[in-house]
Amino acid sequence: MTEATVQVKLVFADRGSFHEIFVQVPAAVVDRYERLIDALREDPEVTHSIHIDAKRLVAAYVETGP
Repeated sequence: MTEATVQVKLVFADRGSFHEIFVQVPAAVVDRYERLIDALREDPEVTHSIHIDAKRLVAAYVETGP
């Protein structure tokens, strides 16, 4: 059985321009934290698989719907 995931949109600032990427994060991890940013920066399940440059991160959203 595959673990449920949610798609998260990350927006980064880089020398005056912005770019976005999409990552898959386990839904259980998102549910464990009150704030999404805490899950992205602190949870070992996320930090072992995704490197996030917190200094350049300006926004993170759980993508819902089509």
